[in-house]
Amino acid sequence: MERLPSLVTRAQDLARQAGFALTREEASPGRPSACLPGVGRFLAVLAAGCTGPAPPASGRIGELGTGAGIGAGWIASAMPADCALITAEIDEQLASAVRGLFAADPRIEVVTGDALRVMPGRGPFDLLFADSGVRDRAGFAALVSSLRIGGRIVMDDVTPERALPPDSPLRAADIKREFFSGEPRLVWTEVVLPDLHNSLLVGTRTNEEDL
Repeated sequence: MERLPSLVTRAQDLARQAGFALTREEASPGRPSACLPGVGRFLAVLAAGCTGPAPPASGRIGELGTGAGIGAGWIASAMPADCALITAEIDEQLASAVRGLFAADPRIEVVTGDALRVMPGRGPFDLLFADSGVRDRAGFAALVSSLRIGGRIVMDDVTPERALPPDSPLRAADIKREFFSGEPRLVWTEVVLPDLHNSLLVGTRTNEEDL
Protein backbone atom coordinates (compact mmCIF):
# COMPACT_ATOMS: atom_id res chain seq x y z
CA MET A 1 0.00 0.00 0.00
CA GLU A 2 1.21 3.50 -0.85
CA ARG A 3 2.54 5.43 2.13
CA LEU A 4 0.67 8.65 2.88
CA PRO A 5 2.58 11.95 3.10
CA SER A 6 3.32 12.86 6.72
CA LEU A 7 1.26 16.07 6.47
CA VAL A 8 -1.75 14.00 5.42
CA THR A 9 -1.44 11.53 8.30
CA ARG A 10 -1.08 14.41 10.76
CA ALA A 11 -4.18 16.05 9.31
CA GLN A 12 -6.07 12.75 9.60
CA ASP A 13 -5.11 12.60 13.27
CA LEU A 14 -6.40 16.15 13.69
CA ALA A 15 -9.67 15.19 11.98
CA ARG A 16 -10.20 12.32 14.40
CA GLN A 17 -9.47 14.56 17.39
CA ALA A 18 -11.88 17.21 16.10
CA GLY A 19 -14.62 14.70 15.22
CA PHE A 20 -14.38 15.67 11.54
CA ALA A 21 -15.75 12.93 9.26
CA LEU A 22 -13.12 11.17 7.15
CA THR A 23 -15.63 9.79 4.61
CA ARG A 24 -18.95 10.86 3.11
CA GLU A 25 -20.56 7.85 4.82
CA GLU A 26 -19.39 9.02 8.25
CA ALA A 27 -20.68 12.57 7.76
CA SER A 28 -24.14 13.47 9.01
CA PRO A 29 -26.55 14.91 6.40
CA GLY A 30 -25.47 18.36 5.26
CA ARG A 31 -22.11 18.14 7.04
CA PRO A 32 -18.69 18.20 5.32
CA SER A 33 -16.26 15.30 5.15
CA ALA A 34 -12.53 15.00 4.53
CA CYS A 35 -10.75 14.80 1.20
CA LEU A 36 -10.65 11.14 0.10
CA PRO A 37 -7.26 9.54 -0.67
CA GLY A 38 -8.12 9.19 -4.36
CA VAL A 39 -8.99 12.88 -4.57
CA GLY A 40 -5.86 13.79 -2.62
CA ARG A 41 -3.60 11.89 -4.99
CA PHE A 42 -5.24 13.59 -7.97
CA LEU A 43 -4.73 17.00 -6.35
CA ALA A 44 -1.10 16.13 -5.65
CA VAL A 45 -0.54 15.35 -9.33
CA LEU A 46 -1.94 18.76 -10.34
CA ALA A 47 -0.16 20.62 -7.52
CA ALA A 48 3.20 19.16 -8.52
CA GLY A 49 2.93 21.03 -11.82
CA CYS A 50 2.05 24.40 -10.28
CA THR A 51 4.71 26.74 -11.67
CA GLY A 52 2.94 30.06 -12.25
CA PRO A 53 2.50 31.82 -15.61
CA ALA A 54 6.24 32.12 -16.37
CA PRO A 55 9.50 32.24 -14.42
CA PRO A 56 10.30 33.83 -12.05
CA ALA A 57 6.61 34.13 -11.04
CA SER A 58 5.55 31.53 -8.48
CA GLY A 59 2.47 29.36 -8.64
CA ARG A 60 -0.63 29.94 -6.56
CA ILE A 61 -3.15 27.35 -5.33
CA GLY A 62 -6.43 28.01 -3.55
CA GLU A 63 -8.61 25.68 -1.49
CA LEU A 64 -12.20 26.44 -0.52
CA GLY A 65 -13.00 24.57 2.67
CA THR A 66 -9.91 23.59 4.64
CA GLY A 67 -11.71 21.19 6.96
CA ALA A 68 -9.10 19.38 9.02
CA GLY A 69 -6.37 20.09 6.46
CA ILE A 70 -6.23 16.73 4.68
CA GLY A 71 -6.67 18.13 1.17
CA ALA A 72 -4.20 20.90 1.97
CA GLY A 73 -1.77 18.27 3.22
CA TRP A 74 -1.90 16.42 -0.11
CA ILE A 75 -1.42 19.66 -2.05
CA ALA A 76 1.40 21.05 0.10
CA SER A 77 3.26 17.74 0.07
CA ALA A 78 3.50 17.82 -3.74
CA MET A 79 3.62 21.48 -4.78
CA PRO A 80 6.97 23.09 -5.71
CA ALA A 81 8.94 25.05 -3.13
CA ASP A 82 8.06 28.37 -4.78
CA CYS A 83 4.32 27.69 -4.88
CA ALA A 84 1.87 29.24 -2.38
CA LEU A 85 -1.28 27.61 -0.99
CA ILE A 86 -4.12 29.74 0.39
CA THR A 87 -6.83 27.70 2.07
CA ALA A 88 -10.03 29.15 3.57
CA GLU A 89 -12.15 27.69 6.37
CA ILE A 90 -15.28 29.26 7.86
CA ASP A 91 -15.04 27.34 11.16
CA GLU A 92 -12.74 29.39 13.39
CA GLN A 93 -11.72 26.46 15.62
CA LEU A 94 -10.83 24.23 12.68
CA ALA A 95 -8.97 27.05 10.93
CA SER A 96 -6.95 27.72 14.07
CA ALA A 97 -6.10 24.04 14.51
CA VAL A 98 -4.99 23.65 10.89
CA ARG A 99 -2.99 26.89 11.11
CA GLY A 100 -1.04 25.27 13.93
CA LEU A 101 -0.61 22.08 11.89
CA PHE A 102 1.02 23.97 9.03
CA ALA A 103 2.83 26.60 11.11
CA ALA A 104 6.27 25.39 10.03
CA ASP A 105 5.54 25.81 6.31
CA PRO A 106 5.59 29.48 5.19
CA ARG A 107 4.10 28.54 1.80
CA ILE A 108 0.71 27.82 3.41
CA GLU A 109 -1.75 30.49 4.55
CA VAL A 110 -4.92 29.47 6.38
CA VAL A 111 -7.63 32.14 6.11
CA THR A 112 -10.70 32.23 8.34
CA GLY A 113 -13.91 33.20 6.57
CA ASP A 114 -16.47 32.33 3.91
CA ALA A 115 -14.32 30.91 1.11
CA LEU A 116 -16.57 32.22 -1.66
CA ARG A 117 -16.01 35.74 -0.35
CA VAL A 118 -12.33 35.68 0.54
CA MET A 119 -10.85 33.55 -2.24
CA PRO A 120 -11.77 35.20 -5.58
CA GLY A 121 -9.77 38.34 -4.75
CA ARG A 122 -6.64 36.33 -3.84
CA GLY A 123 -5.91 35.03 -7.34
CA PRO A 124 -5.19 34.53 -10.09
CA PHE A 125 -4.83 30.84 -9.30
CA ASP A 126 -3.14 27.99 -11.12
CA LEU A 127 -5.30 25.49 -9.23
CA LEU A 128 -8.49 25.80 -7.20
CA PHE A 129 -9.91 22.97 -5.09
CA ALA A 130 -13.55 23.91 -4.46
CA ASP A 131 -14.24 21.70 -1.45
CA SER A 132 -16.92 23.88 0.14
CA GLY A 133 -20.51 24.47 -0.87
CA VAL A 134 -20.66 26.54 -4.06
CA ARG A 135 -24.22 27.77 -3.86
CA ASP A 136 -25.00 29.26 -7.27
CA ARG A 137 -23.78 29.78 -10.83
CA ALA A 138 -22.59 33.31 -10.06
CA GLY A 139 -20.35 32.01 -7.27
CA PHE A 140 -18.93 29.32 -9.54
CA ALA A 141 -18.38 31.84 -12.35
CA ALA A 142 -16.44 34.06 -9.93
CA LEU A 143 -14.15 31.16 -9.10
CA VAL A 144 -13.52 30.48 -12.79
CA SER A 145 -12.73 34.18 -13.25
CA SER A 146 -10.06 33.90 -10.56
CA LEU A 147 -8.17 31.21 -12.51
CA ARG A 148 -5.23 31.97 -14.74
CA ILE A 149 -5.64 30.93 -18.38
CA GLY A 150 -4.74 27.25 -18.22
CA GLY A 151 -5.57 27.13 -14.52
CA ARG A 152 -7.65 24.24 -13.22
CA ILE A 153 -10.62 23.94 -10.88
CA VAL A 154 -11.49 20.69 -9.09
CA MET A 155 -14.71 19.81 -7.29
CA ASP A 156 -15.22 16.51 -5.46
CA ASP A 157 -18.05 14.72 -3.63
CA VAL A 158 -19.66 13.64 -6.89
CA THR A 159 -21.28 10.21 -7.36
CA PRO A 160 -20.71 8.48 -10.71
CA GLU A 161 -23.93 7.95 -12.63
CA ARG A 162 -23.53 4.17 -12.62
CA ALA A 163 -23.28 4.21 -8.81
CA LEU A 164 -26.52 6.18 -8.35
CA PRO A 165 -29.73 4.39 -7.32
CA PRO A 166 -32.20 4.07 -10.21
CA ASP A 167 -34.56 6.60 -8.62
CA SER A 168 -31.89 9.18 -7.67
CA PRO A 169 -32.84 12.73 -8.65
CA LEU A 170 -29.17 13.29 -9.50
CA ARG A 171 -29.69 11.25 -12.66
CA ALA A 172 -31.88 14.05 -14.01
CA ALA A 173 -30.03 17.04 -12.59
CA ASP A 174 -26.77 17.42 -10.68
CA ILE A 175 -25.92 21.02 -9.81
CA LYS A 176 -22.15 20.39 -9.79
CA ARG A 177 -22.15 18.88 -13.27
CA GLU A 178 -24.40 21.73 -14.40
CA PHE A 179 -21.89 24.28 -13.09
CA PHE A 180 -19.12 22.76 -15.20
CA SER A 181 -21.15 22.01 -18.32
CA GLY A 182 -22.72 25.48 -18.28
CA GLU A 183 -19.42 27.38 -18.02
CA PRO A 184 -18.17 28.23 -21.55
CA ARG A 185 -14.69 29.15 -20.27
CA LEU A 186 -13.96 25.59 -19.14
CA VAL A 187 -12.89 22.40 -20.85
CA TRP A 188 -13.88 19.78 -18.30
CA THR A 189 -14.35 16.10 -17.56
CA GLU A 190 -15.41 13.76 -14.76
CA VAL A 191 -12.81 11.48 -13.18
CA VAL A 192 -14.11 8.33 -11.45
CA LEU A 193 -12.03 7.20 -8.48
CA PRO A 194 -10.75 3.61 -8.17
CA ASP A 195 -13.49 2.76 -5.64
CA LEU A 196 -16.05 3.37 -8.46
CA HIS A 197 -18.39 5.04 -5.93
CA ASN A 198 -16.91 8.53 -5.94
CA SER A 199 -15.79 10.91 -8.65
CA LEU A 200 -14.58 14.46 -9.13
CA LEU A 201 -14.95 17.13 -11.77
CA VAL A 202 -11.95 18.96 -13.21
CA GLY A 203 -11.96 21.86 -15.64
CA THR A 204 -9.27 23.97 -17.32
CA ARG A 205 -9.82 27.64 -18.10
CA THR A 206 -9.38 28.39 -21.79
CA ASN A 207 -9.97 32.10 -22.52
CA GLU A 208 -9.22 35.58 -21.25
CA GLU A 209 -12.72 36.89 -20.60
CA ASP A 210 -12.95 38.75 -17.29
CA LEU A 211 -9.19 38.77 -16.67
